[in-house]
Amino acid sequence: MLDRSGGWNLAADIIPGAKPTEIPGMAGTVTEIFGYGLWILILAGVGGVGYGFFKLAVSDKGRNGGGSEPFKWMGGGLVAIVISGSLIAMLNGVAG
Repeated sequence: MLDRSGGWNLAADIIPGAKPTEIPGMAGTVTEIFGYGLWILILAGVGGVGYGFFKLAVSDKGRNGGGSEPFKWMGGGLVAIVISGSLIAMLNGVAG
């Protein structure tokens, strides 16, 4: 959605306090989309970890249950959280 200033307000309602920091040398719209994209990647990682915990709770614990799949979901979610969190920290260090 467009806000009153003419910029994109993509995830302000979904992610409280996720105001992207302005990156020097990049256009305003690109900076906002990139910043919100990183916050959405964190939410996707949290969802992956949660889904992994859910699959672990309801999985067949027998020998032929395929017990590694929940850990793949949780590991992928953690990797997404760590990568996007470190990118956010780096960008805030560059911009601030």
